[in-house]
Amino acid sequence: MSAFIRQSAEALLCTACLSISLLAGCSSPTATDTAEQKGDESEAFLAAAQAIHTAALTLDAHADIEIPGKPSAYVGADGLSKVAPEKMEVGGLDAVVMSVAVSPGPRTAEGYAAAQKLAATKLAAVKAIVANQANNAVLALTAEALISAHAANQCALVLGFQNALILGTDVSAIETFYADGVRLFALTHMGHNAFADSSRPLFDAASGQREATAEHGGLSDLGVAAIAQINDLGAVVDISQLSKQAALQAIELSKSPVIASHSNAKGLTNVSRNLSDEELDRIGETGGVVHVAPFRGYLFDTSDAQMDADIRAIRREANIDEEYLYPFELYWEIDDVEVKKTFLTKVSNLLGPISLEDMLNHLDYIANRIGVDHVGIGTDFNHGSGIPGYEDASESLNVTIGLLKRGYSAEDIKKIWGGNFIRVWREAEAIAEANALQPSQAAQRP
Repeated sequence: MSAFIRQSAEALLCTACLSISLLAGCSSPTATDTAEQKGDESEAFLAAAQAIHTAALTLDAHADIEIPGKPSAYVGADGLSKVAPEKMEVGGLDAVVMSVAVSPGPRTAEGYAAAQKLAATKLAAVKAIVANQANNAVLALTAEALISAHAANQCALVLGFQNALILGTDVSAIETFYADGVRLFALTHMGHNAFADSSRPLFDAASGQREATAEHGGLSDLGVAAIAQINDLGAVVDISQLSKQAALQAIELSKSPVIASHSNAKGLTNVSRNLSDEELDRIGETGGVVHVAPFRGYLFDTSDAQMDADIRAIRREANIDEEYLYPFELYWEIDDVEVKKTFLTKVSNLLGPISLEDMLNHLDYIANRIGVDHVGIGTDFNHGSGIPGYEDASESLNVTIGLLKRGYSAEDIKKIWGGNFIRVWREAEAIAEANALQPSQAAQRP
């Protein structure tokens, strides 16, 4: 880490220490006691957090790609991407997976073409970041390249993919995207497609109907073929946004461990977008990793019956479907700008002061259930994510402070921030390489 990053990190730590005593739920009395000390003991705690953060390869497993010049409601107050290289530098974030993602669209030739055009624009936007030498950024195509970038104090970008709508019905297009640098593949976003069922079926405002909960019963034949193709290339299967049935099938079919690039625990926040205990268990048993996100809609207290009733009332006022998959669902169906603003404001106020501590509660839940080797960080920045304490990449150091407070060791924190992700990527590469060698080895046998 450069001297500039270290100085910026120190400034961020000094700011963070003003609020760190407000964080609750620490699992380690020693960490709590240390954080509450004043003077040189507090300085020692902050110095330890900084040293761990500097040494770790810190990676965000999912952020959306911002297209320069295109208006966005999800960027920072400065109008820039929440994972812009300068914000990564301030927060000591070494790497981010930039997702070539598209929203749902019609499954027609025109719909597929529109999705492919947007995907190409997003790919070009990431490559432009890398081409600008001022960003000190590289596109990491292998796990070792990611590690080398960290050693060279370079910002590393990894390309991800989300929503097989982009593929139409062509499994072989996965190889085209791999050749373009994509190394993580998630088959769905909101809405089912030809490859898989989504955890968030689409709602048609015109007809007042939602898609069936399951169209394919999980993965379609195309989806099964896609998992095999991803494995053969040595890329990583990402199950975020899949339906439960599709996710479990993908876990079982994949030859290498899967990741969930931006998913939280359904056991704490019961929304369809989060992962059930059954899914968490299978991910852990097969060596995968769940990356938790600072997204308010995945972190609120769904056990609060009054909150549930109040959200339903607000949805009825806005004339959208009362049943919801997460609290902000369908806001884009509201035509009246003022009604939309009122709806979003009222729901946001109901959810209350969700913070970094709530995200870390989800991380704790997953780590306690399936082990610290199976949890990571994936923000979903640039797509509505961000909470007090972790609004963008510049505040990444706060996560390390929070983890240290909770009693996680330096080794644990290194695993959570990037080590677990790298392990899965390496395994995907190794399995693909071993499988590719098998035919030639067989041919050499007498």
